[in-house]
Amino acid sequence: MDFDLEELVNVEQTFYEEGYKDGFAHGRVHGAIEGRALGREKGFEMWEELGFYEGFAMMWKAIVQSLPTQDERTLNHIRHLLDLIAQFPRENPSASAPSELDIPKLFRQIRSRYKLLCATLGVRPTLRAADGSSVSPDRTGADLPEPTSRDGEKVQGGPKNVWATHPPGGSLASTELNF
Repeated sequence: MDFDLEELVNVEQTFYEEGYKDGFAHGRVHGAIEGRALGREKGFEMWEELGFYEGFAMMWKAIVQSLPTQDERTLNHIRHLLDLIAQFPRENPSASAPSELDIPKLFRQIRSRYKLLCATLGVRPTLRAADGSSVSPDRTGADLPEPTSRDGEKVQGGPKNVWATHPPGGSLASTELNF
C-alpha cells in the first residue's frame, strides 16, 4: 500500500478550498442578479418620492404665482427645491464614469428643502404611496380614514383608498385636507 500521507492530512483543506471556489462563483452570479433587482426596487422608491416632491413644488408654484401678492420667500424655496431635483442624476453615475456626486447627501438636501417649503406654506409634510402601504411618520394607521363604498358602508379587507369617499349629503366637516 503506497499512498501519500501528506495528502490525507490536507484533504480537509482541499475540500474547503474547492467549496469556497464553487460558492464564490455561485455567489457572484446570484449576487449580481439579486443586486440588480434590489437596485431597481430602491431606484423606483427614490424616484417615486422625488416625483412627489417635484409635483408638490410645481403645484404650489402655480398657486403662489396666481395670487395677487406673491410671497418671494415661498417662491425662493420652491425654486431651490426644483433646482435640487434637477441636479439629481437621471441615470446611474457609477455605470458610466466615476462621479463626485453624493446621492444620499443630495437626497437629504431635497427632503430638508421640501420640509422647509411645507413649513413656509403651513402644510404638514407627508408622503404616502398610492396603495396606502406606507404612512407618514407623524401619522399612525389608526387616524387614517377607513375605506368606504359608494353607499357609505365600510369596506372590509382589500386595499385602502387614497381618497376617502363620502356618501352623498354626508358631512365633510371632519375631513382633513393634507397636501
